[in-house]
Amino acid sequence: MGQDGRVLLSIPSPDIRSFQLGPLTIHIYALCLMTGMVVAWWLGSRRWVARGGRPETFETIVLWAIPVGIVFARIYHVLTHWGDYFGPGRDPLTALYIWEGGIAIFGSLIGGALAAFLVCRHLGARYGAFADALAPGLIIAQAIGRLGNWFNQELFGGPDDGPLGLEIDPQYRPAEYADVETFQPTFLYELTWNLAGGLLLLWLDRRFRLGWGKVFALYMVIYGTGRFLIEGIRTDFSYHLGPLRTNQVTALLVLAGGVVLFAVLNRLRTGREPWVERTGVGGPDETPADAPTAAK
Repeated sequence: MGQDGRVLLSIPSPDIRSFQLGPLTIHIYALCLMTGMVVAWWLGSRRWVARGGRPETFETIVLWAIPVGIVFARIYHVLTHWGDYFGPGRDPLTALYIWEGGIAIFGSLIGGALAAFLVCRHLGARYGAFADALAPGLIIAQAIGRLGNWFNQELFGGPDDGPLGLEIDPQYRPAEYADVETFQPTFLYELTWNLAGGLLLLWLDRRFRLGWGKVFALYMVIYGTGRFLIEGIRTDFSYHLGPLRTNQVTALLVLAGGVVLFAVLNRLRTGREPWVERTGVGGPDETPADAPTAAK
C-alpha cells in the first residue's frame, strides 16, 4: 500500500521461462507460438473448407508456409540486429542459432506469404481466398504469441507506474532504467489489439461476404496500424530510419499496402470467388448445378 493509502497495482511477470521434460528444455515462448499456429491452422482450415476448399489443400500450403516463414523470420531478425552477429568479437555462425531465440513476425509474414503464393499456384488454389481464410486466425495467433514475450520479460515499453505497469526483474531491465520497477505492458497492448482485430475481421467477413483477398488486406491495415503505434513505445534495441524504428517503417509499408490492396480489390472484384481451388467444390472441375451456363 502506498503512502497516500492507495493500493498500488501492477502486472507481475511470470517467474518461469522454461521447464524440463526429461532431457528436454521446453521454452514457454515456443509453446505460445505453437499454440498460436494450431489456432490459426484450425480456424483457417474451417474457413477454407466453408468456402469450398479441401482440407488437404490448406494443409499442404500451411506445411510449406510455416518452415519458410520461420527461416525468413530469422533472416529478418539478423538483418535488423546485424551488430549482434557480425563485427569485432562476434561469431557469425551464431546467426544460424535460431534455437537461442530471435525471430521477427514481419519476416515470417514475408516468407510465409511467398511460400503460400507459390504453393497455391502449383495446386491451382486461389491465393487471395487462402489468405482470406487464414487472416483472422493469423492475427489471433499473433496475439497468443505475445504471451511468450510476457514470460520472457522482453519487448516492453517505457516506465509506467500506473495500474497496468508491468513488473520486470532487474536482470531484464535496460541499463538506463535499472532502478525502474514497472514498465508499459506492450505485450498486453498488442495482444488486446490483435484479438479485437481478429474478431472484427470475422464479423466484417460474415457481414459483407468479402473475398478475393480483401479480408487479408484489412488484416494488413489492422496489424500494421497496431504494430506501428505499439512499436514506438518499446525500449528494446532497434536500428532507426530517421525518427522511426525499423519495424515502424515496415509496419507503415504493410499498412499502406493493405489500404491500396483493399481499394483496388474493392473496385475490381465484388463478392466472393466463384471457386477457391480447381478440384474443390464449385471449381472448374466440379461446377455447381445452379451455376449460370454460357450463352449459346
